[in-house]
Amino acid sequence: MDWTNQVVLITGGTGSFGKKFVQILLEEYHPAKLIIFSRDELKQHEMRMGGFDLPNLRYFIGDVRDVLRLRRAMHGVDIVVHAAALKQVPACEYNPMEAIKTNILGSSNVIEAAIDSGVKKVLALSTDKAVNPVNLYGATKLAAEKLFVQSNAYAAGTTTRFSCVRYGNVVGSRGSVVPMFIKQRQSGRLTITDDRMTRFWISLEEGVRFVIRCIELMHGGEVFVPKTPSMYIIDLAKAIAPEAELEIIGIRPGEKLHEMLIHEDEARSTIELEDMFVVQPTAALWFGREWENQGKTLPEGYRYASDTNDQWITGEQIHEMIAPFENDAQIDFT
Repeated sequence: MDWTNQVVLITGGTGSFGKKFVQILLEEYHPAKLIIFSRDELKQHEMRMGGFDLPNLRYFIGDVRDVLRLRRAMHGVDIVVHAAALKQVPACEYNPMEAIKTNILGSSNVIEAAIDSGVKKVLALSTDKAVNPVNLYGATKLAAEKLFVQSNAYAAGTTTRFSCVRYGNVVGSRGSVVPMFIKQRQSGRLTITDDRMTRFWISLEEGVRFVIRCIELMHGGEVFVPKTPSMYIIDLAKAIAPEAELEIIGIRPGEKLHEMLIHEDEARSTIELEDMFVVQPTAALWFGREWENQGKTLPEGYRYASDTNDQWITGEQIHEMIAPFENDAQIDFT
């Protein structure tokens, strides 16, 4: 795929993922135009002043809740990456209608605007919390996934295609546990909700490169899931602050002990490739089935969960992973 003649728009482009996506796309793929669509003028200004000010870069103030603004922003756009979302679990629980308006209705608006504007490919970012959700954030992302997958039927007769990527915790993203542990380390005490807790982990750069690859591969209707390692949260805490006291505070409302990226019922329609899974749509047999013969099917009852994963992050990998987020005294890696 030749990116040099593509016009790309990313919603939520000033977020953690958005900034890394913009950086890699500009440095390595050189799109004809890259449009950052977000609602915060200050973050856009800071991003521009931080070096993101090239001739093929555009900044568009707008909210995914505004379908008219999305239509205007998508005029002449070839590829859309939908990364805008309310993602903090407690905030979504306390403000449920706001989460629904942004994560579900906003996703619907992106779909409508993309079809109306003749966008060729739209890829949405999802999360492991969308699998068997126990909190509102996960439920809204599950609904968004369903919207994006099924909208390929809605877009029949047009050139627009929709797919999703779904992965676990992103190291160092805004609101994640890594910067929180680094900050808590100063007090000599780190809080752990449960010492048995596990999570899937992926770096920002790995997430971005996976998204770019999936845009190139997508036919429409797939949910792409990368094979990523798991880690015990308590091992992360010990790596960040080996001398600190660890306080177990109990699992929080809406929080799981372990996360899942593919559940048993999805596994029946999932194809396993060397470094990823491709979840094909279960509700429709007339689209999204191009991967049938490109990998292997999964055994009955298979589940891809963080506690039964066959890949685990080693202590050395944890140190390498958190090193970029060290702003104060470095961890003793010996």
